[in-house]
Amino acid sequence: MAGCCISAEERENQRINEEIEKQLRRDKKDSRRELKLLLLGTGESGKSTFIKQMRIIHGGGYTDEDKKSYAKLVFQNIYTSMQTMVRAMETLVSLSVCSQSNANSVLEVEVDKVEDLDQSLAMAISSLWKDGGIQECYDRRREYQLSDSTKYYLTDLDRISQPSYIPDLQDILRVRVPTTGIIEYPFDMENVIFRMVDVGGQRSERRKWIHCFENVTSIIFLVALSEYDQVLVECDNENRMEESKALFKTIITYPWFQRSSVILFLNKTDILQEKIMYSHLATYFPEFTGPQQDQNAAQEFILKMYQEQNPDTDKKLYSHFTCATDTENIRFVFVAVKDTILRHNLKEFNLV
Repeated sequence: MAGCCISAEERENQRINEEIEKQLRRDKKDSRRELKLLLLGTGESGKSTFIKQMRIIHGGGYTDEDKKSYAKLVFQNIYTSMQTMVRAMETLVSLSVCSQSNANSVLEVEVDKVEDLDQSLAMAISSLWKDGGIQECYDRRREYQLSDSTKYYLTDLDRISQPSYIPDLQDILRVRVPTTGIIEYPFDMENVIFRMVDVGGQRSERRKWIHCFENVTSIIFLVALSEYDQVLVECDNENRMEESKALFKTIITYPWFQRSSVILFLNKTDILQEKIMYSHLATYFPEFTGPQQDQNAAQEFILKMYQEQNPDTDKKLYSHFTCATDTENIRFVFVAVKDTILRHNLKEFNLV
């Protein structure tokens, strides 16, 4: 009888132990379900645009009300771009006499108070955009700080200046608002929650990164391919790509990230394609000996420069060439990224 009692007791203990093990496995699985992705890169590399794409592709997208709320940001971007070019002309080129009054009208606008696009000012901006001096100033944009979206908005001013204007998705993707502080965007993809964390890229914002470093599954580091001939916002004699390379080297050698997978997005392929036709990579990186006006050669050279920043030959870098404003490109790329992240995560938990 005692033997039977012990056997029953042992069976019960075994059942309890199995339940505990099941719960522990469930807890471990739940802790894996939310994967933290840290978006890093210097200012204007495309981090915020990438998060907008995740909202379009894997989130709820943008309602009509959401879209309407972006209208004033589009208008502010337009005013900022034209004011920037007019001011740059003071040192670069001359403005025609007949355009001077339009320029003065645009310069008087307080951009941060803009809510709509005044019709008379829209006409002034449209006229200025056609001015030969402004066009020359636009062609010399690498010599000062001008938004990548300038041409996109100004060539579509007739549509944007309509009273019934509601921004479309491309308008929203191209809006430039510098990220201050930390933005988190969680989204669900095939029963896995990804928590994407975007931090400011300017130097002043990087001090706030430190507390984001815990439990990071993967780092997505964005590089603006088109910045090879540009200077920093904070320092006009430092090359933007040199700054980006230095930041990348710092990031991949941080002790916090030794177990995180590192994914490199070489972004703005569309702008590189246009720029490489008139701005030669070898002028800024003399070690480039490939053919001029060759986008693929330029991309591969830039990728190699970043790969060389990795001192740990055992740490694999995953890389993708991207255009963050192209939804289909980002949809395709993120499928591959998701597989990379999940495989890496399973390896970390010794499940493969």
